[in-house]
Amino acid sequence: MPETTAIAEDSGNRFQVLCFEQVDRLHHVMETAIPVHGRGNFPTLEIKLKELVQVVRKKLQKDGIDLRDVRLNGGAASYILGSENDQAYNDLDLIFGLKLTTQNDLQKVKDSVLNSLLDFLPKGVNKERMSPSNLNEAYVHKMVKIYNDTDRWSLISLANIRGRNVELKFADTMKRQFEFSVDSFQIILDSLLTFYEISRAPMTEHFYPTVVAESVYGNFDVALYHLNNKLIATRNPEEIRGGGLLKYCNLLVRGYAPTEDADIRLLEKYMCSRFFIDFSDIMEQKVKLENYLADHFVDEDQLKHDYLMTLWSVVNESTICLMGHERRQTLELIQQLAQQVLAIQEQKVYNKQMKMYLFDHKQSFLTFDQQKSNLIIDQVYYGPFAYSYPGMERPQHYYTVYTYDYTNQSTCPYCDVCSQCV
Repeated sequence: MPETTAIAEDSGNRFQVLCFEQVDRLHHVMETAIPVHGRGNFPTLEIKLKELVQVVRKKLQKDGIDLRDVRLNGGAASYILGSENDQAYNDLDLIFGLKLTTQNDLQKVKDSVLNSLLDFLPKGVNKERMSPSNLNEAYVHKMVKIYNDTDRWSLISLANIRGRNVELKFADTMKRQFEFSVDSFQIILDSLLTFYEISRAPMTEHFYPTVVAESVYGNFDVALYHLNNKLIATRNPEEIRGGGLLKYCNLLVRGYAPTEDADIRLLEKYMCSRFFIDFSDIMEQKVKLENYLADHFVDEDQLKHDYLMTLWSVVNESTICLMGHERRQTLELIQQLAQQVLAIQEQKVYNKQMKMYLFDHKQSFLTFDQQKSNLIIDQVYYGPFAYSYPGMERPQHYYTVYTYDYTNQSTCPYCDVCSQCV
């Protein structure tokens, strides 16, 4: 990206106050119960984001860890701030800003989160038998710890089989906090959490907390313009783990396009180079791609195939850091995954056809009365009851109306079910 553009995007206000519609949308996200699925026989936890943040924050403070703030990040923040209500998001990303003075603090953070899960176990579950290691095995989808001179943070992701994982990030310092401008928004939740604690009156258009959002990309208005107009912009992708390559192709396949002033070919080369530095082994690439597909394309088989074809095209055109056989290996891996997606689609279509065939085949061996017992009436339309023309003395009926005197002696000649037509 040209230097002048980068300077322009860095200048300007990074913050913006949310309007009532945005705060109301945030409130609904915080109040929505998210299922955290347990492995094996562990029960599913129904957790509201608001309650999870409150419990974790209290646990951390009790363990002597001071928080700077709590923020909602990523796709959920973009959904709340964007003008389009159909902004899709998968993970719910929370950032707890705190001070990590030693690596021992990372263990305290982990214990606080796992102990917080005890508060959400269903009634009747023996909590005394639930150790932190058991909870970790049951509910944690992913865990990352980084502690060096430039980055000190940890990530705990709670599992959801539909791909909507709840990700808790505990950050002291982070060198890179975003991949693209559209995912650079962070909504500061502290004022909303205080409102929940002290206000007895419900939130209305004339009574709601002041909530502030920040774009860590730079100028808030520029980042919001990119979001509302589905534009792709980033800086220094070589600083991003994985180069932002997978997210970039995800944006492309969902209708986003690079900004006009972006040297996209150069950016793609940087993305590919960093991706293959971080994931140099073909098996590492396979695991990374499979996990990304599972987390970001739930029930989107066709889009998943389009995504893989887009990724294949970018890697094929912009990879300059690999040997010829390594490049071919990666391209073949992407093709194999795409073929697997098509095979799964074909299997689903075949299974549906077989169900319809078996249903029709079974019906052919049933009597008329047995077939009727397997059918459900969804809707009945008899048409207009009567019609009339000018000059006609009385309306004429489209079909004959029979009237019966229902007594113990009378029967209906048109009903073979019962003598009383009931």
